[in-house]
Amino acid sequence: MNQYFSDYDMYLFGQGTHYDIYRKLGVHQIEREGEKGYVFDVWAPHAEAVSLIGEFNNWNEESHYMMRLHPEEIGIFELFVPEARDGQMYKFLIRTSDGRKLYKADPFAAMAELRPGTASRIADRENYKWNDSKWIKKREKKEPCYEYPMSIYELHPGSWKRHPGREDDGFYSYRELAESLTEYVTTMGYTHVELMGISEYPFDGSWGYQVTGYYSPTSRYGTPEDFSYLVDYLHQHGIGVILDWVPAHFPKDDYGLAEFDGQPLFEYADPKKGEHPEWGTKIFDYGKNEVKNFLLGSALMWVENYHIDGLRVDAVASMLYLDYGKEAGQWTPNQYGGNENLEAVEFFKHLNTLITGRNHGVVTIAEESTAWPQVTGSVKEGGLNFSFKWNMGWMHDFLDYMKLDPYFRKDNHQKMTFAMSYNESEKYILVLSHDEVVHLKCSMINKMPGIGVDKFRNLMVGYAFMFGHPGKKLLFMGQDFAQYHEWDEKKELDWYLLENRENKAIQDFVKELLHIYKKYPAMYELDSTWDGFEWINANDSYRSIFSFVRKSRDRKNSLLFVCNFTPVAYDDYRVGVPTTNKLKLILNSESSKFRGTEKKRQVTYTPEHQECDGKEYSIGYKLPAYGVAVFVF
Repeated sequence: MNQYFSDYDMYLFGQGTHYDIYRKLGVHQIEREGEKGYVFDVWAPHAEAVSLIGEFNNWNEESHYMMRLHPEEIGIFELFVPEARDGQMYKFLIRTSDGRKLYKADPFAAMAELRPGTASRIADRENYKWNDSKWIKKREKKEPCYEYPMSIYELHPGSWKRHPGREDDGFYSYRELAESLTEYVTTMGYTHVELMGISEYPFDGSWGYQVTGYYSPTSRYGTPEDFSYLVDYLHQHGIGVILDWVPAHFPKDDYGLAEFDGQPLFEYADPKKGEHPEWGTKIFDYGKNEVKNFLLGSALMWVENYHIDGLRVDAVASMLYLDYGKEAGQWTPNQYGGNENLEAVEFFKHLNTLITGRNHGVVTIAEESTAWPQVTGSVKEGGLNFSFKWNMGWMHDFLDYMKLDPYFRKDNHQKMTFAMSYNESEKYILVLSHDEVVHLKCSMINKMPGIGVDKFRNLMVGYAFMFGHPGKKLLFMGQDFAQYHEWDEKKELDWYLLENRENKAIQDFVKELLHIYKKYPAMYELDSTWDGFEWINANDSYRSIFSFVRKSRDRKNSLLFVCNFTPVAYDDYRVGVPTTNKLKLILNSESSKFRGTEKKRQVTYTPEHQECDGKEYSIGYKLPAYGVAVFVF
């Protein structure tokens, strides 16, 4: 028989190195003996038999038995179906050795039936005509990636905007999202978008973090071709696209990956290794070559087939530690008696070297919340080789500080300076993500102390400090205009708030920060070294004022930041400067365009030969309450 899944495919899959596996497993249109149709392939080594059911055979369980390919122990079943058509639904009916029938969706499907349906759909993912060659060529030159600007707009597509009153939940389609989202992020000045919940998932309330379709863009917003259009459109307008990717665990839904062929297949067989008791989910078996291949193939498909610029890997810590979220007796130590999952460590090294080695300029990002060393270190040095790591420590310290009444900030000054003590240990992204504005944690504006305008002024100075601090940036949707309510995946953002002057002022302020960030290399070029940062005064705890300088490699257009975190104004504030050149004020939070009281302010400042902050020269500046000043020199 002329089988589609060849002996060579078998070998590579068994080795865990069939990097284009999505082009072989699943369903594909081919021509066999002069007849066009679709060939279906599935991996189910423990199955007694597998039959194909779908719209093309009226879901007949007996008419389309699949052939088990040689060698049989690999467990690949295949069937050519000339009567199958594009868009039709199908499932695999797996008969187990103990007589059960399992109705499973295709793990490699290109598209799924719209939830609550659970079938897979025949769909084409590979023949979209791309128009982003200029973007791809430009991306390939962006190495090392950490020397380029990255300001990320994180969003949940289903709740960014909605059409009111529609029975289909009013979701924007991928194509509708393309135009609206591109206009917003380009106007604001973001460099990237990060899309939550794109891989297919059954339960809206999981936000896409309990995945059943690792090879399927969710059908909530359209087809694979529609998703390709979204990425292509963003690229054509200069915006990078990052996807959340979840190799840490998967749900137990009976049509999904759990006990796929009647026994543990994708998950560890040992329940102490194969289940997250805290989350009620299954854990992938990172020691099994075919499972590693499944995950590697998924990552590569998103990057190489859908032109994705980066993968943000969710819950990395839960993969690295065997005892993550588990009590004593609930986990199995590694061969050396430790709690490190050595197989997951090797998987990450393989994943990250593979993705970035084959696709120059593409990044991998770890959501890793512990002190695991060398997350962004090279494999040669024992690292995991991620491009970036979310700085969760900075985020917690920053929010703890910002929530405080300004009177008590002087006793917590170190929370804002501590991150610089370890900044060189990793390549960091500073994040204020969706996780910080859900589950009664309050929205960003309602974390701020005070009432009325004080809340907005607090948030402004906080954002200014974040953008000035070394590290790439990420803001979740709604934070850039101070949405009052916590994020709710069931409704769109409160865009009407932009009719309020204070909310619009916050948005305008963030927009200004974003454009300054992209304009000046000092803001991003040397993020991970002290060569790009200098404290002017890190110890002014009594006044809760921070001053620091950001520097570029060529030392041109350095930026001086001054951030006042109290409602006390200083008519005679003085700050030391490491230059005798004139300084130009490029951002003043008290400007009337940000709802401040000043319509006009001195723009140019000449350093005076007057010692301050350990510097021979200094400038005097009228520093407002909650004032932010950024100077270029």
